[in-house]
Amino acid sequence: MKAIVTHPGSAHKDDLLACCLLLHQHQVPIYRREPTEEDLSDHRIAVVDVGGEHEPSKSNFDHHQFPRDHEPICALSLVLKDLGLYKDARQFCEWLEPAEWFDTRGPFSTAQWLGVDRAVMNQLNSPIDITLLRRFAQQNELRPGEAIWEVMRMIGEDLITHLKTLRERVDYVAANSQIIEVGKGTNMVSVLYMPRSETMPDDSSSGLGRYIESTGKKVDGLIYPDRRGSGYGLSRHEDSPKLDFTRIENEVDVHFAHSRGFVAKTSATELGRLKELIESAKVDR
Repeated sequence: MKAIVTHPGSAHKDDLLACCLLLHQHQVPIYRREPTEEDLSDHRIAVVDVGGEHEPSKSNFDHHQFPRDHEPICALSLVLKDLGLYKDARQFCEWLEPAEWFDTRGPFSTAQWLGVDRAVMNQLNSPIDITLLRRFAQQNELRPGEAIWEVMRMIGEDLITHLKTLRERVDYVAANSQIIEVGKGTNMVSVLYMPRSETMPDDSSSGLGRYIESTGKKVDGLIYPDRRGSGYGLSRHEDSPKLDFTRIENEVDVHFAHSRGFVAKTSATELGRLKELIESAKVDR
């Protein structure tokens, strides 16, 4: 790729972020102008959020030509689809769907869809959003080495790294974890247990919640390798009221229990002992 072309005038989150993703893939200049027919025909020039075409084979990513009743989808969505990251982005980036709505339906319809007052949409803005969009919009051309270009490349890099890393962690959890039940009847708790292994990715525990979310199962607690030691972390999931880890703070193999009861750390490594600690942390109901 030799260049990115996007529309002049005011900038929006979808065109800026779409360009960010492309900059991570291709370190090329960005031109903020109307595209020519030559631009649209040249697959080496990405045309983003302008041009009236969605033709990934020609690197054209516009959504404005879609029918009025088309599902909310923006230039960012189209680039994510082309990179094979859209499904994971919708799962792992809660901000993406509101961004699609905002860009295609506007603030009033988006607020209604979210079930909030219109004023809330302005309350979600920060100086980061305002400055990046304004500075991006002020320039007709952005090149490698310039401040805004470099920040955009970093954003694209971090977003793609986040999606790929989290996918790796979730897949690892799916392949290596198990859901166990501790107790019986109404006092039973469901706990996701992930054993330690030599092949687990860094901070694999960060994929636990996302994996549980994808299964749709009800889980009360987590048992996972402690990053700071050879033992395990024990925690409530979704702040389940069924577990209070202050109940095990005096156990000899528990070296930390948060005063609010939502997490504890233990040197225990055997599953049988870990289940005993969960049993002791259960709140009688």
